[in-house]
Amino acid sequence: KHAEDHIGFLTEELYRKTLWEHRPLTDFWRIGRGTVNRLGSLGLLTMKDVAQADEDMLYKMFGVDAELLIDHAWGRESVTMADIKAYRPESSSISSGQVLARDYSHEECLLVVKEMTDALCLELADRGLVTESVTLSLGFSNALKLGHVHGTASLPEAANTYRAIVPHVCEVYERIADPKLPIRRLSLTANHVTQEAYVQYSLFSDREETERDRRAQKAALEIKRKFGKNAILRGMDLQEAGTTRERNSQIGGHKSGEFGEELAGDMAEREPEAAGETHKGDQSDGKSGKEQQNKTENGPL
Repeated sequence: KHAEDHIGFLTEELYRKTLWEHRPLTDFWRIGRGTVNRLGSLGLLTMKDVAQADEDMLYKMFGVDAELLIDHAWGRESVTMADIKAYRPESSSISSGQVLARDYSHEECLLVVKEMTDALCLELADRGLVTESVTLSLGFSNALKLGHVHGTASLPEAANTYRAIVPHVCEVYERIADPKLPIRRLSLTANHVTQEAYVQYSLFSDREETERDRRAQKAALEIKRKFGKNAILRGMDLQEAGTTRERNSQIGGHKSGEFGEELAGDMAEREPEAAGETHKGDQSDGKSGKEQQNKTENGPL
Protein backbone atom coordinates (compact mmCIF):
# COMPACT_ATOMS: atom_id res chain seq x y z
CA LYS A 1 0.00 0.00 0.00
CA HIS A 2 3.03 2.27 0.30
CA ALA A 3 3.97 1.89 -3.38
CA GLU A 4 3.11 4.82 -5.63
CA ASP A 5 1.02 2.64 -7.94
CA HIS A 6 -0.45 0.70 -4.96
CA ILE A 7 0.58 -2.58 -6.59
CA GLY A 8 2.80 -5.06 -4.80
CA PHE A 9 4.33 -8.33 -5.96
CA LEU A 10 6.38 -11.02 -4.31
CA THR A 11 8.20 -13.85 -6.09
CA GLU A 12 9.59 -16.94 -4.36
CA GLU A 13 13.11 -15.62 -4.86
CA LEU A 14 12.25 -12.17 -3.51
CA TYR A 15 10.40 -13.78 -0.60
CA ARG A 16 13.47 -15.76 0.45
CA LYS A 17 15.71 -12.74 -0.01
CA THR A 18 13.62 -10.30 2.05
CA LEU A 19 11.51 -12.35 4.47
CA TRP A 20 13.33 -15.58 5.31
CA GLU A 21 15.06 -14.00 8.30
CA HIS A 22 12.10 -11.86 9.37
CA ARG A 23 10.98 -11.98 12.99
CA PRO A 24 8.60 -12.36 14.72
CA LEU A 25 6.91 -15.18 12.86
CA THR A 26 3.52 -13.94 14.05
CA ASP A 27 3.76 -11.26 11.35
CA PHE A 28 3.15 -13.99 8.78
CA TRP A 29 -0.32 -15.06 7.71
CA ARG A 30 -1.70 -18.12 9.60
CA ILE A 31 1.16 -18.05 12.12
CA GLY A 32 -0.19 -17.53 15.64
CA ARG A 33 1.45 -17.58 19.04
CA GLY A 34 0.69 -21.28 19.52
CA THR A 35 2.43 -22.19 16.27
CA VAL A 36 5.39 -19.95 17.14
CA ASN A 37 5.75 -21.61 20.55
CA ARG A 38 5.75 -25.09 19.05
CA LEU A 39 8.25 -24.08 16.38
CA GLY A 40 10.39 -22.47 19.07
CA SER A 41 10.47 -25.74 20.99
CA LEU A 42 12.13 -27.23 17.91
CA GLY A 43 14.60 -24.36 17.67
CA LEU A 44 12.88 -22.90 14.59
CA LEU A 45 12.71 -19.11 14.87
CA THR A 46 12.49 -17.93 11.24
CA MET A 47 10.90 -19.06 8.00
CA LYS A 48 14.35 -20.05 6.80
CA ASP A 49 14.65 -22.36 9.80
CA VAL A 50 11.27 -23.92 8.97
CA ALA A 51 12.16 -24.36 5.29
CA GLN A 52 15.39 -26.15 6.17
CA ALA A 53 13.91 -28.26 8.97
CA ASP A 54 13.27 -31.99 8.78
CA GLU A 55 9.82 -32.41 7.19
CA ASP A 56 9.05 -35.62 9.08
CA MET A 57 9.56 -33.73 12.33
CA LEU A 58 7.15 -31.00 11.17
CA TYR A 59 4.50 -33.52 10.08
CA LYS A 60 4.80 -35.29 13.42
CA MET A 61 4.09 -32.04 15.26
CA PHE A 62 1.55 -30.33 12.95
CA GLY A 63 -0.04 -33.20 11.04
CA VAL A 64 -1.50 -32.31 7.62
CA ASP A 65 -1.10 -28.60 8.43
CA ALA A 66 2.65 -29.09 8.05
CA GLU A 67 2.22 -29.07 4.26
CA LEU A 68 0.84 -25.52 4.33
CA LEU A 69 3.53 -24.45 6.77
CA ILE A 70 6.31 -25.85 4.58
CA ASP A 71 4.90 -24.22 1.42
CA HIS A 72 4.58 -20.98 3.34
CA ALA A 73 8.18 -21.18 4.51
CA TRP A 74 9.39 -21.59 0.92
CA GLY A 75 7.12 -18.81 -0.38
CA ARG A 76 5.06 -21.21 -2.47
CA GLU A 77 1.38 -20.80 -3.34
CA SER A 78 -0.27 -23.95 -4.63
CA VAL A 79 -3.45 -22.12 -5.67
CA THR A 80 -3.06 -20.31 -9.00
CA MET A 81 -5.01 -17.32 -10.34
CA ALA A 82 -6.71 -19.72 -12.77
CA ASP A 83 -7.88 -21.81 -9.80
CA ILE A 84 -9.24 -18.72 -8.07
CA LYS A 85 -11.11 -17.52 -11.17
CA ALA A 86 -12.56 -20.98 -11.78
CA TYR A 87 -13.72 -21.41 -8.17
CA ARG A 88 -17.47 -21.50 -7.65
CA PRO A 89 -18.78 -21.76 -4.09
CA GLU A 90 -21.41 -24.39 -3.36
CA SER A 91 -23.64 -21.70 -1.94
CA SER A 92 -23.41 -17.95 -1.77
CA SER A 93 -24.88 -15.16 0.29
CA ILE A 94 -25.02 -11.38 0.46
CA SER A 95 -24.80 -9.58 3.77
CA SER A 96 -24.54 -6.12 5.25
CA GLY A 97 -23.89 -4.91 8.77
CA GLN A 98 -23.35 -1.79 10.77
CA VAL A 99 -22.25 -0.57 14.17
CA LEU A 100 -24.65 2.07 15.43
CA ALA A 101 -23.35 5.42 16.63
CA ARG A 102 -25.11 4.90 19.97
CA ASP A 103 -27.24 2.36 21.78
CA TYR A 104 -30.62 1.98 20.05
CA SER A 105 -33.90 1.11 21.72
CA HIS A 106 -36.02 -1.81 20.54
CA GLU A 107 -38.26 0.39 18.37
CA GLU A 108 -35.37 2.44 16.97
CA CYS A 109 -33.47 -0.67 15.94
CA LEU A 110 -36.56 -2.11 14.24
CA LEU A 111 -36.48 0.94 11.97
CA VAL A 112 -32.83 0.26 11.10
CA VAL A 113 -33.63 -3.40 10.44
CA LYS A 114 -36.29 -2.32 7.93
CA GLU A 115 -33.86 0.10 6.29
CA MET A 116 -31.24 -2.62 5.95
CA THR A 117 -33.83 -4.97 4.49
CA ASP A 118 -34.74 -2.37 1.88
CA ALA A 119 -31.09 -1.84 0.95
CA LEU A 120 -30.46 -5.59 0.75
CA CYS A 121 -33.50 -6.08 -1.50
CA LEU A 122 -32.31 -3.35 -3.85
CA GLU A 123 -28.87 -4.96 -4.03
CA LEU A 124 -30.42 -8.33 -4.83
CA ALA A 125 -32.61 -6.79 -7.53
CA ASP A 126 -29.69 -4.86 -8.99
CA ARG A 127 -27.69 -8.07 -9.34
CA GLY A 128 -30.61 -10.13 -10.63
CA LEU A 129 -30.62 -12.40 -7.59
CA VAL A 130 -33.22 -13.83 -5.22
CA THR A 131 -32.86 -15.37 -1.77
CA GLU A 132 -34.49 -18.33 -0.08
CA SER A 133 -33.90 -17.27 3.54
CA VAL A 134 -32.62 -14.40 5.66
CA THR A 135 -30.52 -14.32 8.82
CA LEU A 136 -30.50 -11.43 11.29
CA SER A 137 -27.78 -10.99 13.93
CA LEU A 138 -27.94 -8.50 16.81
CA GLY A 139 -25.21 -7.32 19.17
CA PHE A 140 -26.22 -5.60 22.38
CA SER A 141 -24.82 -2.52 24.09
CA ASN A 142 -21.09 -2.73 24.78
CA ALA A 143 -21.76 -2.00 28.45
CA LEU A 144 -23.80 -5.21 28.80
CA LYS A 145 -21.11 -7.56 27.42
CA LEU A 146 -23.76 -10.04 26.30
CA GLY A 147 -22.36 -11.03 22.92
CA HIS A 148 -24.92 -11.42 20.16
CA VAL A 149 -28.01 -13.37 19.10
CA HIS A 150 -29.17 -14.41 15.67
CA GLY A 151 -32.10 -16.03 13.93
CA THR A 152 -33.10 -17.22 10.47
CA ALA A 153 -36.38 -17.25 8.56
CA SER A 154 -37.14 -19.26 5.43
CA LEU A 155 -39.19 -17.55 2.73
CA PRO A 156 -42.25 -19.23 1.16
CA GLU A 157 -40.49 -18.82 -2.18
CA ALA A 158 -37.31 -17.17 -3.40
CA ALA A 159 -37.72 -13.39 -3.52
CA ASN A 160 -35.93 -10.06 -3.71
CA THR A 161 -38.67 -7.51 -3.04
CA TYR A 162 -39.12 -5.54 0.16
CA ARG A 163 -42.80 -6.46 0.40
CA ALA A 164 -41.99 -10.18 0.29
CA ILE A 165 -38.98 -10.18 2.62
CA VAL A 166 -39.47 -7.53 5.31
CA PRO A 167 -42.29 -9.34 7.22
CA HIS A 168 -40.00 -12.33 7.75
CA VAL A 169 -37.06 -10.18 8.84
CA CYS A 170 -39.29 -8.35 11.32
CA GLU A 171 -40.57 -11.69 12.63
CA VAL A 172 -36.99 -12.80 13.30
CA TYR A 173 -36.24 -9.48 15.00
CA GLU A 174 -39.19 -9.74 17.37
CA ARG A 175 -38.26 -13.35 18.09
CA ILE A 176 -34.60 -12.80 19.01
CA ALA A 177 -34.51 -9.24 20.37
CA ASP A 178 -35.18 -8.45 24.02
CA PRO A 179 -37.20 -5.20 24.14
CA LYS A 180 -35.44 -4.26 27.39
CA LEU A 181 -31.90 -4.48 25.98
CA PRO A 182 -30.34 -1.70 23.88
CA ILE A 183 -28.73 -2.74 20.60
CA ARG A 184 -25.44 -1.51 19.14
CA ARG A 185 -24.58 -3.83 16.22
CA LEU A 186 -26.59 -5.69 13.63
CA SER A 187 -26.11 -7.59 10.39
CA LEU A 188 -28.50 -8.99 7.81
CA THR A 189 -27.72 -11.82 5.39
CA ALA A 190 -29.56 -13.12 2.34
CA ASN A 191 -28.77 -16.84 2.24
CA HIS A 192 -28.53 -19.22 -0.73
CA VAL A 193 -28.89 -16.51 -3.37
CA THR A 194 -29.50 -17.67 -6.94
CA GLN A 195 -30.11 -16.09 -10.31
CA GLU A 196 -33.70 -14.91 -10.56
CA ALA A 197 -34.00 -16.30 -14.09
CA TYR A 198 -33.63 -19.86 -12.77
CA VAL A 199 -36.46 -19.63 -10.22
CA GLN A 200 -39.87 -21.20 -10.72
CA TYR A 201 -42.61 -19.43 -8.80
CA SER A 202 -45.61 -20.94 -7.07
CA LEU A 203 -48.99 -20.92 -8.80
CA PHE A 204 -50.37 -19.26 -5.66
CA SER A 205 -48.02 -16.26 -5.70
CA ASP A 206 -49.32 -12.85 -6.76
CA ARG A 207 -47.30 -12.37 -9.94
CA GLU A 208 -48.84 -8.97 -10.75
CA GLU A 209 -47.92 -7.56 -7.33
CA THR A 210 -44.41 -8.97 -7.59
CA GLU A 211 -43.92 -7.45 -11.05
CA ARG A 212 -45.14 -4.06 -9.80
CA ASP A 213 -42.65 -4.19 -6.95
CA ARG A 214 -39.84 -5.15 -9.31
CA ARG A 215 -40.64 -2.31 -11.69
CA ALA A 216 -40.58 0.06 -8.72
CA GLN A 217 -37.21 -1.33 -7.61
CA LYS A 218 -35.81 -0.93 -11.11
CA ALA A 219 -36.99 2.68 -11.26
CA ALA A 220 -35.50 3.41 -7.82
CA LEU A 221 -32.15 1.93 -8.84
CA GLU A 222 -32.07 3.99 -12.02
CA ILE A 223 -32.79 7.19 -10.07
CA LYS A 224 -30.09 6.39 -7.52
CA ARG A 225 -27.53 5.71 -10.24
CA LYS A 226 -28.36 8.94 -12.04
CA PHE A 227 -28.84 11.37 -9.15
CA GLY A 228 -27.19 9.72 -6.14
CA LYS A 229 -28.22 7.22 -3.47
CA ASN A 230 -30.16 9.81 -1.47
CA ALA A 231 -32.14 11.05 -4.49
CA ILE A 232 -35.02 8.74 -3.60
CA LEU A 233 -35.82 7.49 -0.11
CA ARG A 234 -38.58 5.86 1.87
CA GLY A 235 -40.46 7.91 4.41
CA MET A 236 -38.94 5.84 7.22
CA ASP A 237 -35.45 6.91 6.12
CA LEU A 238 -36.29 10.48 7.16
CA GLN A 239 -36.96 9.54 10.79
CA GLU A 240 -34.43 10.69 13.38
CA ALA A 241 -33.20 7.17 14.19
CA GLY A 242 -32.75 6.25 10.53
CA THR A 243 -29.23 5.58 9.27
CA THR A 244 -29.76 5.18 5.52
CA ARG A 245 -29.06 8.77 4.51
CA GLU A 246 -25.79 8.90 6.45
CA ARG A 247 -24.68 5.47 5.21
CA ASN A 248 -25.43 6.51 1.64
CA SER A 249 -22.95 9.38 2.01
CA GLN A 250 -20.17 7.13 3.30
CA ILE A 251 -17.38 5.37 1.42
CA GLY A 252 -16.34 2.04 2.87
CA GLY A 253 -18.15 2.83 6.12
CA HIS A 254 -16.43 6.20 6.57
CA LYS A 255 -17.65 9.72 5.93
CA SER A 256 -16.72 10.77 2.44
CA GLY A 257 -15.17 14.10 3.51
CA GLU A 258 -15.57 17.59 2.13
CA PHE A 259 -16.19 16.40 -1.41
CA GLY A 260 -18.94 14.09 -0.21
CA GLU A 261 -20.52 16.90 1.82
CA GLU A 262 -20.46 19.23 -1.18
CA LEU A 263 -21.95 16.52 -3.37
CA ALA A 264 -24.62 15.77 -0.77
CA GLY A 265 -25.50 19.46 -0.59
CA ASP A 266 -25.70 19.66 -4.36
CA MET A 267 -27.92 16.60 -4.46
CA ALA A 268 -30.19 18.08 -1.77
CA GLU A 269 -30.80 21.06 -4.05
CA ARG A 270 -31.44 18.84 -7.05
CA GLU A 271 -33.61 16.20 -5.38
CA PRO A 272 -36.96 18.05 -5.67
CA GLU A 273 -36.36 18.71 -9.36
CA ALA A 274 -35.10 15.21 -10.00
CA ALA A 275 -38.00 13.59 -8.20
CA GLY A 276 -40.46 15.85 -10.01
CA GLU A 277 -39.06 14.88 -13.41
CA THR A 278 -39.07 11.22 -12.55
CA HIS A 279 -42.67 11.12 -11.32
CA LYS A 280 -44.32 13.51 -13.78
CA GLY A 281 -46.77 10.81 -14.74
CA ASP A 282 -47.79 10.39 -11.08
CA GLN A 283 -48.55 14.04 -10.29
CA SER A 284 -52.13 14.19 -11.54
CA ASP A 285 -53.23 13.87 -7.90
CA GLY A 286 -51.56 17.19 -7.09
CA LYS A 287 -48.57 15.79 -5.21
CA SER A 288 -45.21 17.43 -5.77
CA GLY A 289 -42.08 15.55 -6.74
CA LYS A 290 -40.77 15.97 -3.17
CA GLU A 291 -43.93 14.42 -1.75
CA GLN A 292 -43.60 11.56 -4.19
CA GLN A 293 -40.07 11.02 -2.92
CA ASN A 294 -41.09 10.81 0.72
CA LYS A 295 -43.42 7.86 0.35
CA THR A 296 -43.97 5.79 3.44
CA GLU A 297 -42.39 2.40 3.87
CA ASN A 298 -45.70 0.74 2.95
CA GLY A 299 -45.61 2.19 -0.56
CA PRO A 300 -44.38 0.31 -3.61
CA LEU A 301 -40.86 1.80 -3.43
